[in-house]
Amino acid sequence: MPEPDTLQRAREDERKGKSASTQAGEFVREETGHIREGKHGARSPQQAIAIGLSKARRAGVKLPPPSAGKTSAKTRRQAERNYEKGQRGRSQKASPRRGRGVRRALKREGRGSASHEALARHAQARARRRGSADRSRAARKAARTKGPEGRARAARRAAHTRWSRTR
Repeated sequence: MPEPDTLQRAREDERKGKSASTQAGEFVREETGHIREGKHGARSPQQAIAIGLSKARRAGVKLPPPSAGKTSAKTRRQAERNYEKGQRGRSQKASPRRGRGVRRALKREGRGSASHEALARHAQARARRRGSADRSRAARKAARTKGPEGRARAARRAAHTRWSRTR
């Protein structure tokens, strides 16, 4: 079950008109936090992200399942189930036995998968596979949904980065 403040942040993102993946990012952030504080582990950064996305779909974020060919049929089917459950709302209580089993299995996994280094490595590997047009489109959309104070903050950060590189 996601924490209440995670749900609140995701709903806030939705109200601001941010994309479903941005809303889902709040759940991924929560999951990496759980791994870092030792609540459980994950085998890889991808698994940590997958757990967060699954939670997001089940919480009602309108994040569509991956298209055919992007992931295995099994993963896509599970994502579809999670998405449908999230859109329907909770009909029955989760099985405590199943939850306990999952938690015990994850506790045996390592904690390094949510380290800054591992997540940065994963992000860079994913970015390399994207085209420049795709990245540009994402940047334009980010600027649109940032709002005036968000844009001002980003401009200050960029100026600071440029300044520190010249020194």
